Amino acid sequence: MTRLFGTDGIRGVANEEPLTPDLAFRVGRQLVATLQVDHGVDRARLVIGRDTRRSGPLLEAALIAGVLSAGADCYSVGELPTPGIALLTRRLEAHGGIVLSASHNQFEDNGIKLFSSEGTKFPDTWEAEIEQRLGAPDRAPRARGAQIGELVNYDRAEATYVDFLCGCFPLELGGLTVALDCAHGATYRVAPRVFRRLGARVLTIGARPDGTNINAGCGALYPETLQRKVRASRASIGFAFDGDGDRLISIDDRGEIRDGDYALAIAGRHLASRQRLKQNLVVTTVMANLGLDQTLEAAGIRVVKTQVGDRYVFEEMQRLGANLGGEQSGHLLFLDHSPAGDGILSALALLSVAAETGEPLAALATCLRKFPQVLVNVPVRSKPPIDSIRGVGERVGAFEQEMSGRGRILIRYSGTESLARVMIEGADSVRIRAMADDLAGLIRAQIGDA
Repeated sequence: MTRLFGTDGIRGVANEEPLTPDLAFRVGRQLVATLQVDHGVDRARLVIGRDTRRSGPLLEAALIAGVLSAGADCYSVGELPTPGIALLTRRLEAHGGIVLSASHNQFEDNGIKLFSSEGTKFPDTWEAEIEQRLGAPDRAPRARGAQIGELVNYDRAEATYVDFLCGCFPLELGGLTVALDCAHGATYRVAPRVFRRLGARVLTIGARPDGTNINAGCGALYPETLQRKVRASRASIGFAFDGDGDRLISIDDRGEIRDGDYALAIAGRHLASRQRLKQNLVVTTVMANLGLDQTLEAAGIRVVKTQVGDRYVFEEMQRLGANLGGEQSGHLLFLDHSPAGDGILSALALLSVAAETGEPLAALATCLRKFPQVLVNVPVRSKPPIDSIRGVGERVGAFEQEMSGRGRILIRYSGTESLARVMIEGADSVRIRAMADDLAGLIRAQIGDA
């Protein structure tokens, strides 16, 4: 069968193959079988939550039925950001967590993400075991009588998560006006509650989910919406989250957009200056701007890069003993506080730097000077090896020779969408745009999804 699990769980259009209620039911059963049969768990306990998509309750009901039918207990936490579900998995000493979300994708999509008992992404090998079981006859336990799993509606979930966030950074935000864009997603209740508890005056947009408006022209993928709000209201700072709350894009006090590269530069330099940056190291991905490399290296901080995906950043951080890492897209990892990327926690971390230094975000952001960067997304119908696409390798070579080491070209496929991404950095923004469009045209002509 076609591989179901990608870089961020199972993703697809909800209620269409493969992401049907039938699949969700079977994933629930085979997840329990993997835990109880393959890994010796006696009676599994699982936490399940979701974002605000219309399809969430549909898939949640099927997953819960599968889990209970296999004899595992299930704590339902309702609508909660992905990192909150990861936290509850640890706090409730559950054996795993399940998140129903397609993160930054449009509302028609949904996904099934699995977390370990430590609140980290489910091990690849365990996902492979589940997938293997899904392709074979169903031999998962089938509970009877009192052995059928118990469903617990855990109504303390949101309060527990808010307490955790406020405890990580017990800031005094009185006098600050904070604008929040919750993307009509899972942060729409929690984020305003956190910042108000810490004393800020809070303005919100994207906080009225109707099941179909998640990520629609708002949130971390569309920070210009919040940018206009910050400028119009003269807010002190703005924070935009994505649909499941694990990404952060900031708007500074001058109304400028600051992505994950800026956050890593600011946090990395600050932690290093306080001798709190473990291994004197920041882990990021190949998508990070060359300017970030220069800024951190000038401060004596080592930079290690992974392939795109927060799970790969996390794995490298664990391997090297780092406590700070993340992606340009706004997935940030502060492992001293949480093993999961958390947009709200990342926002509080930036405010903590501002509080300790007495500098607003706009002043802190001057430490990073970015190279011009162009990213073109090409919808594709298939994903053959990039170097097999006729003419692309030759054109890349010619462009790299033209840039003479003063830029870079990266072409890769999205791990969660049917897209080829063409990214080019260089000194001349007009020229790199032309290069990117040229390469995108070659890809579109051969494998484009018209």
